[in-house]
Amino acid sequence: MKAAILSFLMVLAVSALSIAQQDKSQRASPPDSTIVTTDDGVTIAIHYSKPSLKGRQIGVEIAPFGKVWRTGANEATTFEVDKDVLIQGQPLPAGKYGLYSIPGENTMTIIFNNVWDQWGTRYDESQDALRVTATPSGGGELVEQFTIKADKAGTVTLRWGDAMVPFIVKAAQ
Repeated sequence: MKAAILSFLMVLAVSALSIAQQDKSQRASPPDSTIVTTDDGVTIAIHYSKPSLKGRQIGVEIAPFGKVWRTGANEATTFEVDKDVLIQGQPLPAGKYGLYSIPGENTMTIIFNNVWDQWGTRYDESQDALRVTATPSGGGELVEQFTIKADKAGTVTLRWGDAMVPFIVKAAQ
């Protein structure tokens, strides 16, 4: 009888831990997403987690300049388009991609990687589908949590700290 009760309590404890792990909204970097259908008919869906600055300096203590960053936190950020598109004028086939970046002081390389269903730090350059360059602008309002927005014109904007990094998504003709 003791063994049965002990087994039941173990199963209950493991189940409770499993359920707690599934509530991603309780993470320090909670999940978020942006989904938009652009004026030219492309549906863009981006799913990511939102790290916070917590007093850290971008480019030094977090998202270091010159190094590949997972462009978010936790699992790989995903970027999905339902049609063939041009990103900053460069072709990208319809599909789902891991979204990575290489921050810099004056430019940011945006990377669309064929592997998306993984933890964000498992980046493999040989799986890159496309790399484009975007130009950050500063001087905006301070954003504590990393945020990605997309609008109907096809502008996707990465915001964090006082920096904004836009890139353009257009339907391929």
